[in-house]
Parts: sequence; structure tokens; C-alpha cells
Amino acid sequence: MFDIFRSSSKLLNTFTGHTDFVNNIDYSTLDDCQFICSGSDDNTVRVWDVDNNKQIQSFNGHSDFVRCVKFSSYHYRNHRQHVICSSSSDKTIRFWDFKNNDQLQTFNGHIRGVHGLEFSPFNGVQFVYGMLKHQNHYMFSMDIQVVFVVLIFHHYKVIITMIIIIKMNDIGVIGGNGYTICSGSFDKTIRIWDIETTKQLNIFKGHNGY
Repeated sequence: MFDIFRSSSKLLNTFTGHTDFVNNIDYSTLDDCQFICSGSDDNTVRVWDVDNNKQIQSFNGHSDFVRCVKFSSYHYRNHRQHVICSSSSDKTIRFWDFKNNDQLQTFNGHIRGVHGLEFSPFNGVQFVYGMLKHQNHYMFSMDIQVVFVVLIFHHYKVIITMIIIIKMNDIGVIGGNGYTICSGSFDKTIRIWDIETTKQLNIFKGHNGY
């Protein structure tokens, strides 16, 4: 961790424990405590106490590389639970309660690894969005409470590596609720999608590399 808000940046903390590449991290403050979670090629999800500079939890349920980790705002806001969501090359998405050292849910059924995650609250329901590594590399979303696939986007032909869910009412959406996904991919494009209709609204080209 670095202090980037001062004239001379300095290293604040170093967290060691993973035995292979760290693919993704997320940060959150829960009950006035600061936490970082991390996912690694060592197949583990780890949780770090920032204030005390130590690892407090390690989860070994994935059988392949952990590609993405996110703190679940849904579980904290509605149930005061300290929960992490992780996606993996083992084709699963899992939820972990790191306060009680417990795996809560596993989403199965995908035929290739899941490379990314994002949460979006809308219409009173909480969804988790992911990028699925598949022949057509679909994006999908799931209702956490019901646990099923609710929509699919089809345009990509190579791996999607990042998505962000945003509310945009001024980009010419006809119908729909104005909720959109912005995605970036190895095909060198950025695309904007309408969540309700699953239609592609815009595509931005110009990058020469991934």
C-alpha cells in the first residue's frame, strides 16, 4: 500500500502470504475496520487487516486460479455480514463469510473459467455480473437470492476483462431503466450495453493493444 496523497509517496504496508501471482484485490471498510481481499494463482482467497497489517483469513475452496475478488456490499448492507465474492478458472463463483470462516454460496454450471465480477443494486434486487471465458465469451448476470442466469450479452469473441455498472439516463436509451454496463476486452474495444434490453448501445475503438 502506498500513501499517494502526499508530495513524497511512501510504502505503507506490504502483505505477504500468497505463493503465486496475485490477480486481483479489493478494499473495503466494514464496522470501522479496513480490509483488503486478494485472489491468486495459488487458488486461494485471502483477507488482510489493513490496520494491523496481517492476514486474518485464507479460503482454499477453489480448485484453480482465483481471477477476481469483491467485497459484497449487498451482504453487509442487508445482513451486516462480512462477505467476499470470488470468481475462478474452476468455473465457479463463490461467496465467503470471512468473519465466520464459512463458504456461503457456490454458483456452478459455467463451462469455462469466470474472469471478472461486479455488483450492481437496482430495482430492489442485488445482482452480480461476471465475464465468462467461453467460445463466445458471454457476459452474464445472476440474482444472488435466486441463483440463476438472467441475461446474456453476445457480441464479444475474445476474453472480457473488466466491467463497470453505471446509471446513465442521457445516452439515448429507448425504453429500459437507464442502467448500463461498460466493458473492456482483449478485442481492444470498450462497449456500453443496456442491462434491461441486453442491446449494445455504443462501441469505442482506437486502442492498439489489449
